[in-house]
Amino acid sequence: MAKDSVDLSKRKYVLGGIVSAIVLIYIAQLFNLQILSTEYKDSADGNAFFNRTLFPARGIISDRKDRILVYNQPTYDIVYIPREVQPFDTLDFCNSLQITKEQFDKRILEIKDRRLNPGYSSYTMQTFMTQLTIQESGLLQEKLYKFPGFFIQNRALRQYNYHNAGLLLGYVAEVSKGQMENDSYYARGDYGGKSGIESSYEKYLRGEKGVEVLLRDAHGRIQGRYEHGNHDVSPVSGKNLTLSIDIDLQAYGEHLMQNKVGSIVMIEPSTGEILCLVTSPTYDPSMLLLGRNYIKNYKELEDNPLKPLYNRAIQGMYPPGSTFKTTQGLIFLEEGIITENTMYSCAGGYPPLGGRPKCHGHGSPLPLIPAIATSCNSYFCYGLSAMLGNRTKYGSTVEAFDVWKDHMVDMGFGYPLGVDLPSEKRGFIPNSKFYSRAFKRENWSASNIISIAIGQGEITATPLQVANLAATIANRGSYFTPHIVREIQDTPLDSIYTHPHSTGIKREHYESIVEGMARAVTGGTCRGANLLPEIEVCGKTGTSENPHGKDHSIFMGFAPKDNPKVAIFVIVENAGFGATFGVPIGRLMLQKYLQGEIPARDKYIEDRIVNTTILPQTFINWNRNNKGSNEFYQPAVQPVDASENTLISPFTPDSEDN
Repeated sequence: MAKDSVDLSKRKYVLGGIVSAIVLIYIAQLFNLQILSTEYKDSADGNAFFNRTLFPARGIISDRKDRILVYNQPTYDIVYIPREVQPFDTLDFCNSLQITKEQFDKRILEIKDRRLNPGYSSYTMQTFMTQLTIQESGLLQEKLYKFPGFFIQNRALRQYNYHNAGLLLGYVAEVSKGQMENDSYYARGDYGGKSGIESSYEKYLRGEKGVEVLLRDAHGRIQGRYEHGNHDVSPVSGKNLTLSIDIDLQAYGEHLMQNKVGSIVMIEPSTGEILCLVTSPTYDPSMLLLGRNYIKNYKELEDNPLKPLYNRAIQGMYPPGSTFKTTQGLIFLEEGIITENTMYSCAGGYPPLGGRPKCHGHGSPLPLIPAIATSCNSYFCYGLSAMLGNRTKYGSTVEAFDVWKDHMVDMGFGYPLGVDLPSEKRGFIPNSKFYSRAFKRENWSASNIISIAIGQGEITATPLQVANLAATIANRGSYFTPHIVREIQDTPLDSIYTHPHSTGIKREHYESIVEGMARAVTGGTCRGANLLPEIEVCGKTGTSENPHGKDHSIFMGFAPKDNPKVAIFVIVENAGFGATFGVPIGRLMLQKYLQGEIPARDKYIEDRIVNTTILPQTFINWNRNNKGSNEFYQPAVQPVDASENTLISPFTPDSEDN
């Protein structure tokens, strides 16, 4: 009897536990349905209200002279609420939009696929088609009563006043699944910046969405605004941007670089504002307007072997060549390895290594300033060897090299500068560990890496980094982080763009380099950049060795010498000596910016540059096979292989740097 009582007592507790568990499950489910899940709330609200999203106007983009570059034009989207769609004539709907029944079915399946459309709900608005013209939307509006559940929604489409700066401005397209998952602002069918300024300033440009709450009757018909619009939220327009770019200068640079591969970067030294950021090839920004031709145009650009979607100004990594000698002179002066009067000899090459790297004919021995002016290879090889071999000062080659590397980083090399554009590359400045791993020992010496003293070997830098070097020299030892945006409407710029960075090298040492660059223009390797008596230019040529073909032509400089207004870097791939193309392009760009026009005496230089084609044979073959389908890249003259060009340049000096 006692045993039965115990069993009954245990059963009572078991049954009580089961009942409690069931109650808790019901409570949890009710909490989920009523609080966590929005499905039933959406259903209830959807029966009574229609929430129409109001999209903000995207911010306008202007250049430094307030010329509008990018603005908005009205366009229309077709949206629908799946739960409200009633049987309708699908064929009539498709004919109205000039699509097939197969395209209609495919689009509906994509919208319902939660892998492609996260957060899909049959109670909320979905985007069926975008980018209808005024005419298309007008025709559909007349029939809209036949298609219950479908609506037309106003949007805005980007438009461009200029055919230039495509890579710099970027483009807008429908947001991806990843963007929707990472930012709750976006829903399927929304647009966002995909590259350039449109991407890096997306959160400023896009604004804030609004909502219009409309009341329905029992049959789902719109009756007007709920409570006279008291619950509506107005959209907030995106902020307008003023760029530092001078669009006329940008367009002129692109004109000079047509049918060539390379980049031009110009910076205002006193602010770090980028005046032009030319990449060639580029594209007309209107090619990537959202619309019927967007996919076709994007694929055409993507397939082009010259990579017009690749921003060489901030992503191209090139050996800086002899422009790098300015950094070496500064380091050797700061470290006390040389003085301005230290002299080294040169006999057509670096004697300790059997005359390699080679050099060209000039006076010997010579001190620092003439070494910069004549671009003597041997001088800077001697300097690097003296620094890395100074065990008394540094203890070892490895420790000396790390000091060298730190100076390079302080000058803006080896890491991204922080420009306000996406996907900036860092270039490459090796450290001692890199060479110790490469040589599998730590007792390597300057002779093993001597080519880095003249900007070759493992050294690479972006055009933006070398233009920033020119700005740093112009400022005699400091620079502002280069940036494209000059002003954000009602918003201060990030302090990274308004506070200068010091290289830690004394101003007096920069004066020596400035003097060397001034003499390079008046009587050295870049005499073609001489604009005296009007403007005193400081410059440095470079011939960047290219293992894949002809060398790259480089020019770096700034002007005027005192109180400089502009710094510049030019690189033309596969164009040979720096004086052949880099210098005359630099000359023309400086004249365009500082004087506003090209003097009549220099028009023949402009004509020669514009009418010379230097394109790799791979592109010529591709364009021929595509029957010149890409009209933007149709040259003014028949494309020929660069090796077949006869280049006559009045600027080819008697001697050139390597």
